[in-house]
This record gives sequence, C-alpha cells and structure tokens, in this order.
Amino acid sequence: MKNSTDVIASFQRAGQGQVFAFFDQLAPDAQRRLIEEAAEIDLAEIERLHRTLVTGHGATGLDLTDLAPAPYEPRPEHGGDPAAWAQAKAAGEAALRAGRVAAFTVAGGQGTRLGYDGPKGTFPVTPIHGKPLFQVFAEKIRAAGVRYGRPLHWFIMTSHANHAATEAFFAGQGYFGLDRGRVHFFRQGRMPAVDFNGKILLESKEAIALSPDGHGGSLRALDRSGALDRMAAEGIDTLSYFQVDNPLVRCIDPAFIGWHVQRKSEMSSKVVLKAYAEEKVGHFCVQRGRRLVIEYSDLPMAQQRETDATGRLRYIGGSIAVHILDRDFVRRMARAPVGQDQASGPAMPFHRADKKIPTIDRNGAEVKPAKANGVKFEMFVFDALPFARHPVLIETLRQDDFSPVKNAEGLDSPQTCRDDQRRQFARWLQANGAEVETDATGLPAAKIEVSPLFGYDEDSFADAWKKLSPTPPVRDGLDLA
Repeated sequence: MKNSTDVIASFQRAGQGQVFAFFDQLAPDAQRRLIEEAAEIDLAEIERLHRTLVTGHGATGLDLTDLAPAPYEPRPEHGGDPAAWAQAKAAGEAALRAGRVAAFTVAGGQGTRLGYDGPKGTFPVTPIHGKPLFQVFAEKIRAAGVRYGRPLHWFIMTSHANHAATEAFFAGQGYFGLDRGRVHFFRQGRMPAVDFNGKILLESKEAIALSPDGHGGSLRALDRSGALDRMAAEGIDTLSYFQVDNPLVRCIDPAFIGWHVQRKSEMSSKVVLKAYAEEKVGHFCVQRGRRLVIEYSDLPMAQQRETDATGRLRYIGGSIAVHILDRDFVRRMARAPVGQDQASGPAMPFHRADKKIPTIDRNGAEVKPAKANGVKFEMFVFDALPFARHPVLIETLRQDDFSPVKNAEGLDSPQTCRDDQRRQFARWLQANGAEVETDATGLPAAKIEVSPLFGYDEDSFADAWKKLSPTPPVRDGLDLA
C-alpha cells in the first residue's frame, strides 16, 4: 500500500483534500481502504477530464462531418467471395493450431436488470439444462482447443463488485473442465465521480464514489494486470473479444480470425445488418479515411433512415461488440495518454455521463439527489478502432452470432435468447439431413439443446453428427451432449 501521508498530500495539492475530510474519524481498516481507493486515481487525468469534458474548455463535441457508411466484407450469402472466405478460414485455423489466439470476455456486470442476484456470467441461459453463460463460453473454448490441437487461454475481466464471486463460481464448477492455469481473471479499472466543479465525490465518509471505467477500460486493464505480458510469453498475439451477455457468439471463429491475420489488422470487428432504421446499435462509419463507430444516440435519425437507390438502409452496418484485437495494439492504446486532445497521437477518449450520485455533504450527512449532481467517466472499446492500422470489418449473420440477454422480459430477454439458441440448433440439424418441424420463424416444435462440446459451430456440429450411427430422432428434450 502507498504511504498514506504521501497519498493525502497529493490530493491536497490537487485541490481534492475533501476526500480525506473525515479520515481522522475512521477506524484503521477504513482508513486503509480509503487510501487504497485514492491510490487508484490518476489526479492529473481527473483534472484533464474536468477541463475538457465538464467545464467544456477544449471540448468540441462529436464531429459528424464527412461521415459515410463504412465498407465491410459481405458474407457469401450476400454476394461475398466464397474463395476469399474459405482462404480466411484456413488462415484462422492455422493461427489457432499455432497457439496464437486467446479468448477475452468482458464480464464485469451483475444480473440486476434480469432480476438476478450475482455476476451476469453465472446466469442460466440454455434451453434444457439452464447452463450459465460462463459454462457456454467455457465449453466453446474447450471444444475449439480440442478441434485445433491447442488448448486456448481465456482472459476474463471482472469488476470489483463481482470478482470474488466469479472466481469462487469457477472454482466450484471445476473450471468447466478447462485447465486452471489457462483461465485468467483480472479486475476492471474504476473512475471517481466528480461534481460539476471537478471535486471528487465521496460515497460515504470512508469510500470514494467509484464506478467501472467502461468496456473501453478493458485495454488498460489488460496491460495493468499483466495479461499482455502473459500473452507475449505464451506466443499469443491475437485476442478474440466478446461480452458476457451473448451466448450465441462464435467466440472462436476461424474465418474472422483469418480475415484479421491475413490483412495484418490491429483491430477487426463483426458487422450485423440492422433489422430496421431505429435499431439501437452502433453504426460502422468511415470519416476521412478512418473507421469508427457512431452510437445510435449520436447519429441523427434522418441519417439513420437514409436509403440508397435500391431502398436499402445506407447506414446498415451495426456493431455487436465482437472484435479481434492485436496484442501490441492493445498495449499501445493502453499506454497512450487518455483524453479528448488527440492531436499528439492515439488517445482513447472518455465520455461523460451526468448522473444522480449518492454522496455525503460537508457534515457527513447522506445526500440522495433528485437530479444529476455529478459526472461519471467511461470509455468505449470501439473508440480504439480509428487508431488501428488496416482495420477489417466483416459481416456476420445475426442468427449465428448475436442474441444477448439484457432484459428480464421482451426484447433481448432470456426467453428470446433460448428461442434463438433452439433456432440455431434446428438449422444445424436440418443442414445435416435431420427432419425438424419448425414454425415460420424457424423455432422448432421440440425443445432442443446442443452442448458446445458436441458442436460449437456449424462445422464442428456437422463433423460430430456424421459420426452418430444411427442418428437420433428429433424429439422434445433432444440433448446432444
């Protein structure tokens, strides 16, 4: 732990001495925790963010000039070159056999919006067995390691709120058959909330109002945790990034990996075609030669609704937060100065969010504000895209890669996700000659579940299905384990 006198003195010099206003009233353990929290904070960074994002000096707002839809590699089903896709797949498989690839899951969230008490990754999600999200990914990663003859490393970014529970969950499940030495947990960074005068807020007399620094903070966390050093030692240079709420994701996708390595890309992303103009996904755009993502809330609706001569949406490429990252690029971005001024080189920007932040007043009394009383700062991982050399965008099919669990009911709920999993299993069965009764949406009448250990994508499923003799009938409760 840093020397408490030095930490307190640095806060006083920065005009943030209010953080320790009640320090002398605290018990020794509470003092230690407060010093540890304070030591996480880069005071120069907070001052810069206050100057650029809170007071507005130097902040120019979002630049939407010279914006156009970004080009992407279309799927063969939509006019893409089948030979190019086959070549990319072969290159990705070679990278997997060489041990160059690791999986990376951003898993800092809790299941609060789902009405679930625990880390979101422990939420049950499959149609029959109710396997948790972490188990689905673990089995996909394990199966890919078997298929390509090289067990994969898996890096999992937790939060301070769920780190201990996540580690305990994996230990209690025996790491789902994975080698414990290849599963690596580390915590996401945190940022303090500030009031509109730039003063760091206290949550209580003994705690700073800290919150996660956003999924963009994952790049800094990979570096600061030593994960990048471990990758370098293991010969890993390619990181498959995905978020914990999307069990349909092909987290180890050889074609995607292949496009990335063939083009010597530093950051590659999957594109899903928007279902309708108002769909709430980020938009892949190009601006003065650089690829970037513009959030749906930032792109004017008139632009979102623009169509081409065929009536197709112009801004049709949506982001589903599935990326491939080059290890050295992650390190370069993680160590770049953070802020809004990017004139001197790569700089991941922070975004401000005005929030109602529970705090205490100068007398130590609790304050529960009725309106926004301060600012939280967070980064978005897609903001690294404009700085990547040779970025690649490839199309993916929604039904093969994207069915997140975000809401307790309705759109993107456990029910819609279970149904999408069943649709995927039915497609795999039908493609391999099985008779499967489905409705107009492709949802099978039978309740079906396929373990990723049997088949984690269409190719591995086809190989496993061919080995069955005789093949089982498709009936309610079919469980291919």
